[in-house]
Amino acid sequence: MPLGPSSSAVHIHAPSTASASNAPRTPTSITVHPVALFSILDHYLRRGDNQPRVIGTLLGTRTDTEVEVKSAFAVLHSETSEQVAVDMEYHRGVYDLHHKISPKEVIVGWYSTGSDLNTYSALIQNFYTQETTPNPAIHLAINTGVEEGQRAGVSAYVSSPVGVFPKPENCVFVPVPVEIRFQDAERSGLDLLTKTAVAPNTTSTQPVSDLEIIEQSINTVQSMLDRVLAYVQSVLSGQVKGDPAIGRYLMDTLGASTGDLEKSGFNSSLQDTLMISYLANLVRSQAEVSSRLALTAS
Repeated sequence: MPLGPSSSAVHIHAPSTASASNAPRTPTSITVHPVALFSILDHYLRRGDNQPRVIGTLLGTRTDTEVEVKSAFAVLHSETSEQVAVDMEYHRGVYDLHHKISPKEVIVGWYSTGSDLNTYSALIQNFYTQETTPNPAIHLAINTGVEEGQRAGVSAYVSSPVGVFPKPENCVFVPVPVEIRFQDAERSGLDLLTKTAVAPNTTSTQPVSDLEIIEQSINTVQSMLDRVLAYVQSVLSGQVKGDPAIGRYLMDTLGASTGDLEKSGFNSSLQDTLMISYLANLVRSQAEVSSRLALTAS
């Protein structure tokens, strides 16, 4: 049925199968590393008094459905009630320097502090979309929680054009699931920051030694094992109803080590260690005999 001239409906043509298969897919999950988050917060703390928010570039890696934000750097910009200006030359210069150090990290989007998404956000999103073409640019909104009634948090968005003839300032921001994930190498630094946050009056700012890290890790594992043992004993005694999900998780976690013990994995490892020790002693004895024969011959 044709639309009349007075109708306000918008007729949208679905893309063909060939063009839809070649088009880049919208990311379904975004992972942010603590290094990028700390860089954003440091940029926010160093902002000018007349800056309501700060913006910057996000760097990382991406697949068809996932984006991993590994680092970020600040971008100079000025924002008033009438206009917004972004220093594009500064952005490209810093990215070129960073690309020489980490060639695998590419531009995946941009960040801003605060939770307001306005027309200027759409214009900046359009600029970064051109930088990430053909992949869509992501926008990371960091709410610092300093404003009254606002909670600290991280939100991620991708943009979608609106209108029959979309303009750069006309787009809708679609939320995307986001999570903060840290690697094992970053745990010691995060633990140090956590201790500083719990006890801000402490005067020790030196990182802990390797021995202290091992001790803390052993204590943490011991406390976790005590919790698991207490839970298992309470389930066996009937005090607590067992959760099948927790049971499957414990079986998957402890099944590998139990299977290795049943398959004599410890014995085979011990035999390998003894063999290496025997060969080392044999080589040492041969070297000592050779040195004594050389002294006798001389």
